[in-house]
Amino acid sequence: MKVVILAGGRGTRISEESGFKPKPLIDIGEKPIIWHIMKLYSYFGLNEFIICCGYKGYLIKEYFANYTLHNSNIIVDIYKNEIQVINKNSENWKVTLVDTGDETFTGGRVLRIKKFIDDDFLLTYGDGLANINIKKLIQFHKEKKKTATLTAVQPAGRFGIVQINEKTKLIDNFLEKPKGDGYWVNGGFFVLKKNIFKYLRDDNTVLEQEPFEELSKKQELCGFMHRGFWYAMDTVRDKNYLEKLWFSQSAPWKLWE
Repeated sequence: MKVVILAGGRGTRISEESGFKPKPLIDIGEKPIIWHIMKLYSYFGLNEFIICCGYKGYLIKEYFANYTLHNSNIIVDIYKNEIQVINKNSENWKVTLVDTGDETFTGGRVLRIKKFIDDDFLLTYGDGLANINIKKLIQFHKEKKKTATLTAVQPAGRFGIVQINEKTKLIDNFLEKPKGDGYWVNGGFFVLKKNIFKYLRDDNTVLEQEPFEELSKKQELCGFMHRGFWYAMDTVRDKNYLEKLWFSQSAPWKLWE
């Protein structure tokens, strides 16, 4: 199965970084967040990717075009104009990079890569990390036999919860950033049948709105409930949190060695 990654948004909430590069190229540790996402899929044997580029997409193209140079040691013979790669460190990836427009919405981006899709495919955003078992996600999708599978998650709250005893006014319990209030939200790891394209109208189609609403009414949208780690990088604070996990050797999404 092919993995489609939405990588065209402007990332305005993290403009301190995205002003210079597209959000998927923002580093977590020493690697762009899109690399971490692709490593997760690759861990489960999925190595063919389609990246929907948009804002500063040429930088994403340059990153993958020069992937070997970014990740290997080299010897440059300036006089002979030759480059020798040593200690080559590369991935078994095939990456198709497609311009899907600077202002195109999510459904429109997917519609623009239709000609590259020949079967069921996976889809995710270029800014979220998780320790989702992709193999189980695909198995779930096949068992349900629906048009679309959405991974549902319960993100941690932004603030700690304080429980106060009404009589004594003493704090009975303090929970630092507990799980949400019981609601499940879209975690951004999808599996879609090829017929999803008939629900996508044009560049202005928001996948998460009309198409998914229609699929829900037709009972063609099911939810894979993920109770493990999930985190979206929306702000510099989020980036710093993910980097703290990475540098402390405790990144939950790092399933690979």
